[in-house]
Amino acid sequence: GSHDSFSYWVDEKSPVGPDQAKAIKRLARISLVRKIMKKWSVTQNLTFKEQLEGGIRYFDLRVSSKPGEIGQEIYFIHGLFGIKVWDGLKEMNSFLEQHPKEVIFLDFNHFYAMDDSHHRFLINRIHSAFESKLCCVECVEYVTLLYMWEKKHQVLIFYHHPLYQEYPFLWPGNKMPAPWANTTNVHKLLQFLETTLGERSRYGTFHVSQAILTPRVKTIAWHLIRGLKNTLVLRNLPMILNWVKAQKPGVMGVNIITSDFVELVDFAATVIALNDLLLEDDESAT
Repeated sequence: GSHDSFSYWVDEKSPVGPDQAKAIKRLARISLVRKIMKKWSVTQNLTFKEQLEGGIRYFDLRVSSKPGEIGQEIYFIHGLFGIKVWDGLKEMNSFLEQHPKEVIFLDFNHFYAMDDSHHRFLINRIHSAFESKLCCVECVEYVTLLYMWEKKHQVLIFYHHPLYQEYPFLWPGNKMPAPWANTTNVHKLLQFLETTLGERSRYGTFHVSQAILTPRVKTIAWHLIRGLKNTLVLRNLPMILNWVKAQKPGVMGVNIITSDFVELVDFAATVIALNDLLLEDDESAT
């Protein structure tokens, strides 16, 4: 999985998003401030298509309307506005059309400046983009690749808003818990990942290990121009990847792992390779 999956492009010319504090919005009237914000808002370099081709299958999505804009268009957001959600969904669907055995998870977990009519607009967009590829809510343990292939389903949508109850193809957010360490310290992060894996539900939910470091205000202040990638990610990714290599998949093990800048190390290939351990277990059992 990728963290803030859509943030490979954000519009530094657009107003600051409603996910930001009032003080930031005031400061961001200065174009230089928006340029600096971009360095800290971008957490991925690859487009959706490039991420899919690189092996990413879980996408962490935050969305917003544009206050003051006529209509109900919804955009990806992380401090600054990204592309239209509709454009991202079409890009993903195009990949799925070409790869009918691939399955993706779309986790809509943060919504900003959206009332029920915005949500219905977005949900209709999701349905229009994927139609029969959408997998309706089911017991998590039933949803194997074989199940998905037999039903010709390719997309699971997790929707962290009460309206999910009205649509059979929207999975509740609580089926995709993603505990967040909220730290700049890689040792604390790895300890947190270990602890939350030990506490994960044995059955009934997926589980996201967010292998990401989060900048504090003072982190940004001290490293203003360097940005997220140069300040936190590059230095700590090798240690995070070593933790990933030491994991085991399956019940009480890792399930989905997300990272920033997934192409900087062999992240996707390393996570995918963990599945070989399940095959080895199967072979030894037989």
